[in-house]
Amino acid sequence: MPHLHQPLLIFSDLDGTLLDHHTYDWQPAASWLARLKQHDVPVILCSSKTPAEITRWQKILGLTGYPFIAENGAAIQYPGPDSKPEPLTHNGITRANIGEQLHSLRRNFRFTGFLDVGVDQICSWTGLSPEQATLAMQRTASEPLIWEDTPERLGQFREALSCVGLGLTQGGRFWHVADLDAGKGRGAQAIITFYQQHDGIHRLTLGLGDAPNDVSLLNQMDYAVIINSHGAGTLCPEQEQRQPDRILRTTHYGPEGWREGLDHFISVSD
Repeated sequence: MPHLHQPLLIFSDLDGTLLDHHTYDWQPAASWLARLKQHDVPVILCSSKTPAEITRWQKILGLTGYPFIAENGAAIQYPGPDSKPEPLTHNGITRANIGEQLHSLRRNFRFTGFLDVGVDQICSWTGLSPEQATLAMQRTASEPLIWEDTPERLGQFREALSCVGLGLTQGGRFWHVADLDAGKGRGAQAIITFYQQHDGIHRLTLGLGDAPNDVSLLNQMDYAVIINSHGAGTLCPEQEQRQPDRILRTTHYGPEGWREGLDHFISVSD
C-alpha cells in the first residue's frame, strides 16, 4: 500500500466524488486534504468542469498552484514559474467548432446543450448559483448536453460525432462532447509525465471517480477508488481484472467515500 511519506500523486474527480452530488459539500474530506497538503502531496482535480470553475474550487479546497484537468481532459492547466499558471493547453477541437457540428446534427437527433440555454436553466439542472452557473458556461473545448432522443439512437449519435472527430462521454449529470482524442486518462498521463520530468522521480498514483467519464482516468492509476453512486456499479476499469486488490469500491458516497478510499489505500503510520 502507498505510504504518506512516499512520492504520491492524487487525481480526483469533483462532482459526486470530492464534492457531494447534491449539496457540493466537501467537509468529510477536509482532514485528508489538510494532511496531504502538509506532506506536499499534489491533489490534481480532474473534472468535466470548466477551467474557471476548477480555479474557484482550487481556492476553496486549498489546492491553488497545482495543475488540473478540465472539461474531461480537453483542457489542462500546468503550473509555471513561482506557481503562476501557464496558459491553458487545449486538446483538439474548440468549443466553437463543436457547436457548429452539433448544430448540423440537430436535424437528426434531439438534445439540448449549454449553448442552447441561459443561466437560469443551468441553475435548474445543476443546483448551482447564478454566479457559479456563469462559470460553468465558460467552456473552452467541450459541450455538455441533455440527451432527449431514444436510448437506441444514442449509438447512432455517437457514430455521427466520431465521423467528425468528436467523442461522447457520460458524466454524472450530462453527456459531454469533446475531441475524440481528449479524455481524463490522457490528461492524467500528461500530468504524470510533467511531474516525472520536473522532479525526476516516479510517483505512485491514486485516482478517485464515480462516473463513466472517470474510467479512462482510473485506468492510468496505480490504485483506483470507485466512489459509490447510482452508476458506479457499471464502471469496469481494466485494472479490476488484472489487480483487484488495487481497486476499491466504496460503500459511502461523495466526500465520505473519498475519505474512505484514502483511509483504505494510504498508510499514515511510521
